[in-house]
Order: sequence, then C-alpha cells, then structure tokens
Amino acid sequence: MLAMPPRRPPAVTLRTPALALCLVLGLSGCASLVGNATARLADNLGKAVLDAEDPATVRDGLPAYLLLLDGLIEGDPGNVDTLLAAARLNGAYAGNFTGADSARAQRLARKALALAQRATCLQEPRLCERLEGNPDDFASALAAVSDRRLPLFYTLGTAWAGHIQAHREDWAAVADLPKVEALLQRVVAVDPGHDGGLALVYLGVLHSLRPEAVGGQPERGRAYFEQAIEASGGRNLYAKTLMAEFHARLVFDQALHDRLLREVLEADPRARGYTLMNTLAQERARALLESGKDYF
Repeated sequence: MLAMPPRRPPAVTLRTPALALCLVLGLSGCASLVGNATARLADNLGKAVLDAEDPATVRDGLPAYLLLLDGLIEGDPGNVDTLLAAARLNGAYAGNFTGADSARAQRLARKALALAQRATCLQEPRLCERLEGNPDDFASALAAVSDRRLPLFYTLGTAWAGHIQAHREDWAAVADLPKVEALLQRVVAVDPGHDGGLALVYLGVLHSLRPEAVGGQPERGRAYFEQAIEASGGRNLYAKTLMAEFHARLVFDQALHDRLLREVLEADPRARGYTLMNTLAQERARALLESGKDYF
C-alpha cells in the first residue's frame, strides 16, 4: 500500500540548480550543497506518485526513481527524511507492482524495512537497540519516544507490515507482528487520521487474519476498517476493498463483501493524495467481486 497526503505537489522536475548539478556531476560530496532540497524532492515525488491516474505508468517509471533515491542516500546517508521516503516508495512498489514475482517483492520489502530501520537508528538509538528484542522490551522503548516521531512510527510500522506480508511463510518474520501492532497503535493514539487513516486500515487487516475461534478478533478488525473509512471522509477506497477481502470473507458475509466492492467500483477514484491507491483498489475490487462467486 502507498502512503503520503495533503496539497497537490509540484511537478517532479529538477528545478533546484544545486540538486540538478549534483545529479549531473555525481552525488558524492553533494550532501552539504543539497540539504533540504533532497528531502523535498523525495517527499514531492511520493506525493506526485499518489496523484497519478495510470498505475502502469507508475509501475514502469517508479524503478528509476527508486534508483535516484538510492543515489541521494549515498550522497547524504544521514538524511532521515530521505530514508523514510525511500522506505515508503520501496514498500509501495513491493506491495503493488511486483505481481506474481514473490522473490522480487521480498527483496524490495526487505529493503524498505532496512531503510526504515536505518532511519530509526539515526533518530532514536534507544528504540533501535530494541528492534531485535522481544515485543515487551520493544513496546517499553517505544513508549519512551516522543509523539513528534509519528512519521517514523508510521513508516517503520508499515514497512515492517509489508515485510511480514511478503515473508508470511517465515515464522521468524511473522513473530514480529506484535511490534508492528505496537507501532500502528501508537500512530492511531496520536493521530487516528494520519495519512488518511491508513494505520487503521493496517490494524483492520491484522485483526482480520484469523477466525475468532483461533484467537482472531474480526469485529475489532471491522471497527478499525470503519474508522479508517470515516477518517478519510470516504476518499480512501482501499479501506473498503480490504475490508471486503479480509473481514467480510473471514466472517463469510457475502452481502457486506459485495456491497463494499460495488461502492468502490461506483466511486470516482480521483481524490488528492488517493488517486493511484483508489485506482488500484478498483482493480482489486473487480477481481474480488469475480472470485467471490466461487468463494461464497
């Protein structure tokens, strides 16, 4: 899933002379010259991607920008904002554009998590020390971090969730789910509407992975999905698509499943900060509606 919101971004062009010069001459040694321009480019790129209307264009063009971000990080390895932007874009590509190539999805998801963890270690060394620890120690370290690190919590949590999804057959990866939930719960506690409520969507999925009979909490998952839909003012169509896929199918509610998917398909996907995600949500909704004929 993709992430990043507000105002319409400017076109992603090299209007900053210093940045353009660095890209022509090579990125090494340009960190002091570029500074905030690097972070702005990375951030604006993410916003421009989210406002794209053609998923195929993003799929074909985004790898070049992933390489560009790699170069920017080489030139300024301590820039936390760039690391987080790269983590978000690599995770988005892994989750949405790798198709049936699971090996590629795993590589990109692993890279996204590594970038987010690098940013964590630069910004919050004490939390970094608990990344590999047990969930209780991680939760304690997380509780001691200021709320102003919300972007870090969110990017680390979503990158980690994507990594687990790509490596869902690896029980060592799945064992980190409590840490992911702790991060997303912290985001929701600070700002339920952050990034259009996508943290709530992730929590909805996490609580809709298992039936109630084996420890799942499907009704809690449904509540998270409904909160996410409300938080975005109904603009985030992916919330409804995933609610149908994970919650409605889990509890075998075909009426809810089909209603949600039809609402997604009937909606206008164009909404600032959501257009690409909504277009992908509609593609997924069509497939789910068709496969639902055999599922129910």
